[in-house]
Amino acid sequence: MMAAMFFDVAGITVPLWLPPLAAFVISFFTSMAGVSGAFLLLPFQMSVLGYVAPSVSATNLVFNLVAIPSGVWRYAREKRMDWRLAWVIAAGTLPGLLAGWWLRVHWLLDPRVFKLFVGLVLAGLAIRLLLMKTHPAATSSALAIPKSGRGLVPIFAVALVIGLIGGAYGIGGGAIMAPVLVAVFCLPVHGVAGAALFGTFVTSVAGVALYQFLPAPAGIETRPDWTLGILFGLGGVAGMYAGARMQKHVPQRTLELGIALVLALLACGYVGGYLLDAVR
Repeated sequence: MMAAMFFDVAGITVPLWLPPLAAFVISFFTSMAGVSGAFLLLPFQMSVLGYVAPSVSATNLVFNLVAIPSGVWRYAREKRMDWRLAWVIAAGTLPGLLAGWWLRVHWLLDPRVFKLFVGLVLAGLAIRLLLMKTHPAATSSALAIPKSGRGLVPIFAVALVIGLIGGAYGIGGGAIMAPVLVAVFCLPVHGVAGAALFGTFVTSVAGVALYQFLPAPAGIETRPDWTLGILFGLGGVAGMYAGARMQKHVPQRTLELGIALVLALLACGYVGGYLLDAVR
């Protein structure tokens, strides 16, 4: 049995096989929908590993840095990457990252409050995916994506808001952007998945830099746990590559409903836990 390891920044002791295994399983399924898996990895770190310090958000972003390129490469290799949409997503979410970092290290330090924030974000995503219907665009190719610069302006505007939420959560925004593109803009999952992953990677680079180098309140650790993040990332590399390869064989609605169910269960746990603590 492989020995456990103590991670200094996270302050936890974990078997070395657990982070990459968990990341592989999560990334395999979520990458099919254009999501890195960081939105589920963060609850795993908080609830299973007991890692709730502000630096958990930064560690989540490190996972994105290591894991996402394999999925992006697979989509690009199969010519299923809309680069223009990818850069619009990245450009929109980047400005919101700074505000999200400030929100996390100044307003969401209490683990209970942060779990409530996470639960509400997950609940919103779950509701959107569960209520949406399959649109005609969902069965088409990436050609359903707006071609004019004017048509991409609303996507850019939404990405600004998503950048703030993603910066605080530690997901780079892709977990929110992909469902919004599908549910609000009626774009196909198969067409936006690669672009959403690429946009998440670019914003994650900036997010890690913010958490690593910007000053935080005294006594608060915001730097990522690089060792833990890289271990997660190694599992994510394999999971994202395999998921991107399998995506074209899985119906879009199956992907949406499966992710929505997981989101709903996690949201109920976090919001319910906060409410139970509040009435005690």
